[in-house]
Amino acid sequence: MLRIILLLAVVVLLIVLVPRLLSHSPAPSEGSSAPDFTLPSQEGSPVSLKDYRGKWVVLYFYPKDQTPGCSREAHNFQVDQSKYAGHNAVVLGVSLDSVDSHKKFCAKEGLNFKLLSDTNHKVTESYGSLTNLGVVKFATRHTFLIDPSGKIAKAYTSVDPARHSDEVLAELDALQKDDRGAADTRRWE
Repeated sequence: MLRIILLLAVVVLLIVLVPRLLSHSPAPSEGSSAPDFTLPSQEGSPVSLKDYRGKWVVLYFYPKDQTPGCSREAHNFQVDQSKYAGHNAVVLGVSLDSVDSHKKFCAKEGLNFKLLSDTNHKVTESYGSLTNLGVVKFATRHTFLIDPSGKIAKAYTSVDPARHSDEVLAELDALQKDDRGAADTRRWE
């Protein structure tokens, strides 16, 4: 029994640490400009970050379509779509999966937000979210909250798929409350 517990602890440690150690590029820091991109969505149409200027963007990277953690995370973002709309925010998911894989994932899970296909890995790498295990490459579970001017407002490099949508919505609440407070202060100056 002790061996099984030790083995599980080692596996969990490897799952958490290895992706961070093997990621090639550093993640963009809070306050920096978000790297621009254009990627195809599950519908095959191109989606560019610049198309969403003036809106908050939740750009989340995930390892693989139709896996338990990724399905849970996507489902939670889907359930909360009206809350994101109320925050003038859109959710964009990115993985290395194909457009066809995204289309099947969206149909199976009932997703109506955009999933973007980064089959050449360039966008995922530019956000410091590419894990390269030699023959196996996948997107590390990271999220970037991008403000309406295109700056990184918050970077999440440790994500629990079960609670992540709630966490992002709470951050949006706090950031937008701060923005309203600052606007109110400037109005009275």
